[in-house]
Amino acid sequence: MRRIALLLVAVVMVAGVVVCMVPPSQHADAETAPIFGGEIPPGYRDWPLISVAREKGKLQDLRAKLGNDVAIKAYRSGNGSFPDGTIIARLAWSYVPWEESDKVLGPHNSFMAGSPKEGVQFMVKDSRKYASTGGWGFAQFNDGKPTKVVVKSCFSCHATIKARDFVFTRYAP
Repeated sequence: MRRIALLLVAVVMVAGVVVCMVPPSQHADAETAPIFGGEIPPGYRDWPLISVAREKGKLQDLRAKLGNDVAIKAYRSGNGSFPDGTIIARLAWSYVPWEESDKVLGPHNSFMAGSPKEGVQFMVKDSRKYASTGGWGFAQFNDGKPTKVVVKSCFSCHATIKARDFVFTRYAP
């Protein structure tokens, strides 16, 4: 009987050690935590640049895409998929002709960022929480406050690029 009790204590101790050794979830720190609790990820403006773009048509803006460490590592791997914990930020500005440059290059050959547009947007990868939208959640913040961006409307555009894990932006190191 005493052997069984000692064996049981040993098993419980080993189980406790194993639980303590299991790595934390990928959402444990502020850089990879989902933002849909109404908070902007801290320090996102210091994240590395993924790429920039000029959008024409109805958008008419200049965009910068930034990524947390998880996103940058995924982009650099080149495998085209993103793990849970990936966060991609989108900043946008109107674009305006750069008058000083126009004097040298001619009118409307150079543009610069004007006023900010549409706050800041985020895509967060959490394959369980956002399973219905390809594993991605979407959010927009205007003046630091969350807005009600309809997830399905964001996803309807991103759904067209399923083969790229629903991400438009290509990495431009």
